[in-house]
Amino acid sequence: MAKHALLKFNDMAPDLEVLDSDGEAINLSSLWKKRVIVLAFARHFGCPQCKDMVTKLAHSAKDMEANGLLPVIVTQGTPKEAKAFCRKYARGVLCLCDPERRAYHAYGLARANVWQTFLSPHVWESNARLRSEKGWKTEFPPKGQDAMQMAGLFVIGTDGRIRLPYYYNDIADHPPVDLLLHGVMGVNWKKPFENPVVPVRVRAKSGLKK
Repeated sequence: MAKHALLKFNDMAPDLEVLDSDGEAINLSSLWKKRVIVLAFARHFGCPQCKDMVTKLAHSAKDMEANGLLPVIVTQGTPKEAKAFCRKYARGVLCLCDPERRAYHAYGLARANVWQTFLSPHVWESNARLRSEKGWKTEFPPKGQDAMQMAGLFVIGTDGRIRLPYYYNDIADHPPVDLLLHGVMGVNWKKPFENPVVPVRVRAKSGLKK
């Protein structure tokens, strides 16, 4: 299995051309040049945890936009598949298509192992909860989508640098919405990391620049 280099805080985000749900080509940099983006890579469309993740992003989209963040979902699907999936689970959120998974690979997202998908108690609990609450169960992915592809999420600033690289421990390991909205210890996602990362109240008392 090929190794994938993991992105770190303040790394330059890979800029690739993907498709929108209408099949039009779009460069990722054209999105982050306008505002901070929350770039969420989904798994396959038969995965209940994927549905859970994109649904949470959709429900938080207005709060994110109020904080100057643009949620963007990258899928393995074709434009037609992605449009139908996002219309059902993530209406109003920008959905992109990367059926060849070039962006997945560039962002260091590898294939899952059996612990991350089948053996983790966290995943069992998630499966049971989503089946009980939503009626979602694990299904086979559409043709061409990799059932073992891991998800991931990246906050990218307008300077094109990674503010937050979030690699999942397992397929149910979604980042807290509060973290996406308010940053690490209250750090503003819009500003580059030029000073030590410390809580807002400590910055105020110490006189550090915001």
